[in-house]
Amino acid sequence: MNSSTLSPDADTNGAMNRAEIKASGALASIFALRMLGLFLILPVFAVHARTLPGGDSAALVGLAMGIYGLAQSFGQIPFGVASDKYGRKKIIVIGLILFALGSFIAAAAGNIYWVIIGRAIQGAGAISAAVTAFIADSTREEHRTKAMAMVGGSIGLTFALSLIVSPLLYEWVGMGGIFAMTGILSVAAIAVVVWLVPAAPLVKARRVAWSEILRNGELMRLNYGVFALHMTQMAMFVVMPAALVKYAGLPLESHWKIYLPVVLASFVLMLPPVFAGEKQGKMKQVMVAAVALLFAVQLGLLLTFSMATIHWQWLVVLLLGFFIAFNVLEASQPSLVSRIAPPAAKGAALGVYNTMQALGLFCGGALGGLLKQHAGAPAVFILGGAATLGWLIIASSMKNLPRRGRTATIAAA
Repeated sequence: MNSSTLSPDADTNGAMNRAEIKASGALASIFALRMLGLFLILPVFAVHARTLPGGDSAALVGLAMGIYGLAQSFGQIPFGVASDKYGRKKIIVIGLILFALGSFIAAAAGNIYWVIIGRAIQGAGAISAAVTAFIADSTREEHRTKAMAMVGGSIGLTFALSLIVSPLLYEWVGMGGIFAMTGILSVAAIAVVVWLVPAAPLVKARRVAWSEILRNGELMRLNYGVFALHMTQMAMFVVMPAALVKYAGLPLESHWKIYLPVVLASFVLMLPPVFAGEKQGKMKQVMVAAVALLFAVQLGLLLTFSMATIHWQWLVVLLLGFFIAFNVLEASQPSLVSRIAPPAAKGAALGVYNTMQALGLFCGGALGGLLKQHAGAPAVFILGGAATLGWLIIASSMKNLPRRGRTATIAAA
């Protein structure tokens, strides 16, 4: 996208202009509102499910949790392609309506089966690709990673906030009230889209065949990367909450005392390498280092959980390392997809990317649970280590990216 499209506040002094800040902030708030609604149920749903008819089945409870990601994986590509064709705002509003509808169905559910239906409808509103493409449309290339970092930071802070308030909300309004709040937050996000998000500049470009997206080796590297990242994340958190209860002596409602400072510190520590990498044209080196850190964390967790005595302070150090790597990769990868993808197919390319992200969440939860149950916690980190080692090999051979502000045209491999 040509920076001249970002009138009236375009500048050349290296800072984001007013239009970019407004668009990025508003779109990040949409992610935050929606993800808060999603994260609020995670700390308490497994306990609440036991009070529902059918909730005594671990398989059905797992399905209620995981079907959201599965539905997302089916919806990301159609929503991304539709946003290329019909406009970002319309598609985002449709997705938020679906999410709100699913939330209200789950709020009124009298058994686990209606919760599953509601969660599936929530997931069907798969707007991540459209929102990310909207951010790419609304920012110049040299500032896109900053905008994506705003989104990544909002998600991280939302996750930490949910760990603090979720047990309190459950006590005050119950599970139905929390689901109803997710619907209300989604409606609030619709208002943000309609009235606060500036219209994205129009991009005129040739139509792109699907084969051009699916055969692009650089895009495929990033697609595998986001799958490995979120599979590893979900598998880790199958093990970590119980480990903090057992080894740190922290009840579930006190875990925020670890997560909140770790997430805040990781966000501060991830900013300098990301901004320096963008400015100096060394994002490949930053990304490879982040993947290497992710791999080192998995090895550290494998060794820790293989020992007779586990020190909880070491778990906190490894969590900090994980979130630093996670935030670097969450900020940089979507930006790179939007730069590499053909202008007329950013939504489609990000749809594929977000599909792989959703599948990673689903596979991480399913495989992590199976491995923990049948092979023990160390097997979970063997899975994460294998996935990240493969990613490290793939990332090491990616093409070096140009400095920010220069056109990034990377040929299909």
